[in-house]
Amino acid sequence: MLQERLEPKWIDCFEKSFTLSGVSEGHVVAILSETQSRPVLSDLAEHALSRLGAKPVRVSVPSPPLRDPLPVRSTGACYALEGYETLLSALSDCDLIVDVTVEGLLHSKELRKIITNGGRLLMISNEHPEVLERCMPNPALQGKVDKSLELLKQATVMTVTSASGTNLHAEVKDAPCRGGAGYLNAEDNVAYWPAGLALFFPLANTVNGTVVLEPGDVNLTFKRYFESRVTLHIENDFVTSIEGNGLDANLLRAYYEGWADDDAYAISHLGWGLNPSARWEALMMYDKQHVNGTELRALAGSFMISTGANEFAERFTNCHFDFPMRNCSIKLDNYEVVKEGVLQGDLA
Repeated sequence: MLQERLEPKWIDCFEKSFTLSGVSEGHVVAILSETQSRPVLSDLAEHALSRLGAKPVRVSVPSPPLRDPLPVRSTGACYALEGYETLLSALSDCDLIVDVTVEGLLHSKELRKIITNGGRLLMISNEHPEVLERCMPNPALQGKVDKSLELLKQATVMTVTSASGTNLHAEVKDAPCRGGAGYLNAEDNVAYWPAGLALFFPLANTVNGTVVLEPGDVNLTFKRYFESRVTLHIENDFVTSIEGNGLDANLLRAYYEGWADDDAYAISHLGWGLNPSARWEALMMYDKQHVNGTELRALAGSFMISTGANEFAERFTNCHFDFPMRNCSIKLDNYEVVKEGVLQGDLA
């Protein structure tokens, strides 16, 4: 069993992460958590910041009462900060916010307010420190991230195909893009660790086609590999049917239906993994309580399709699925980004 304690090597990892994000002596850094946060992450952050001569400030709020009808995992949309308007303003005045809330603020409404007020945020995913150690922020990834974002910003359409029958088309033009190497550059206001993923948030009514999830693809919300084929039919952004006779399809249908929320079926974001340190088989090595699944989102050469909240299409829901898929081919217009699960060109 893995222990969660103040290992010096993990303090080293946090120190390096903060250094890459520009933290230095005298900086005031807020460590933002909630009562259900993983305590070791706040402790590691505080010790690393103190090593750097920064001024860490712990800010913890009570984890809110459950308000959803089903268990919720891996949404990236923490709502523990709702109602703390005064606190958000103060946090934005800090040189950096280290986000170790359970779900993270990445897709939350509060993040918009923090950024608008000039705040900068580094989200550390709710992972066991060993996962963070293996998937360290990596400046060597930055060039591939920059190239990926450049390709997305220039593209009109993304096409995703596979030998299994996936055939998906999504309009990319004018869609917001996001990517990172696990740390904040000077011009950045948001980053997350682990990282190594390039994605975009499709605008309304721009995604159509079929996605075939095969054994070995991943359902990160359930933290399990698919063991049977599941086919998603998508029309104008929404999953209109889920085909399959196995447990995987039955679980998906039951969970989606339990929300009684049309937006739960909508596309959230699409993208591909870039991180060679991310391992496909990693879920086999950890108990579910140890992992949040961020590592497999960044698996080099994978296609990532997610359903749920998409603020740029004005859709908000706490039902969120991330499906990293192997062996897909991805094209942006006529440029081949991934061929049968292998990064191509400048991204290889």
